[in-house]
Amino acid sequence: MSEAEKKARLAEALRANLRKRKAQAREQAESPAPCPAPDDAPSRD
Repeated sequence: MSEAEKKARLAEALRANLRKRKAQAREQAESPAPCPAPDDAPSRD
């Protein structure tokens, strides 16, 4: 495998990894917070 192929493969792996992390972060942001907000807090809808 050439050096260019190694770099291309590494870059692709890093991009895939980043996509997974972003997807996980988005899921966590959309899921309800573990601690409930106080009743007088404005709703985020």
